[in-house]
Amino acid sequence: MSDDATASTDAETPADETVVETAAATAEDVVFSRLDRSAIDDLDVTVTFEDKVLEIDVYLNAPDARADPETVADDAALAARSAVDDLFDA
Repeated sequence: MSDDATASTDAETPADETVVETAAATAEDVVFSRLDRSAIDDLDVTVTFEDKVLEIDVYLNAPDARADPETVADDAALAARSAVDDLFDA
């Protein structure tokens, strides 16, 4: 095991950085799986995990998208939260 600052101190608890990276990557994957990149004017995924509190904010500006951007952003945030839950359940 590494003594890297991002390494988890407990074998069963994921590191904060892992939680943030997993949530952000999952949210982006959901957005890009539902919308063409050319339809997206702006995408901002903000994830914080402090004191065991996870906050996920997905801002999506895709006025020409066929799917409803608000629904896609909400689904992305829910999927990100689920992916983090899976980290803690593993």
